[in-house]
Amino acid sequence: MEPIYIDSTNRTPFVSLDPSGKFKIRGRSIHENPSKFFNPIILWVNSFIKDPVATIIIDIELEYFNSGSSRYILEILRILMNKKADSNLIINWYFEEGDDDLFERGQYYESILNAKFNFIEFQ
Repeated sequence: MEPIYIDSTNRTPFVSLDPSGKFKIRGRSIHENPSKFFNPIILWVNSFIKDPVATIIIDIELEYFNSGSSRYILEILRILMNKKADSNLIINWYFEEGDDDLFERGQYYESILNAKFNFIEFQ
């Protein structure tokens, strides 16, 4: 399985999906057509969970994302939650100090996914 690396733009986030189980989504996600951007990512993650590694770490460090992107980020997390039971999933949710909206969005995802997030505040 080949890794995916997508450079960020002023409208799209940096994405790194490595078969070693280390994933990152960082930046801004304000797509006009989020399905075009996220569908290849969803396909890769669906393929990955068929034979996942022992530990999967996903770092989500978004400064802003719109509702279209939100749906796809949630879908990626849902897919990862459906991994094999013997895989450990670590979700690191980064948010800027004082950004209550982003912190609360992470809490919302944590509650509907019934998952444990590591909330990491930065300056």
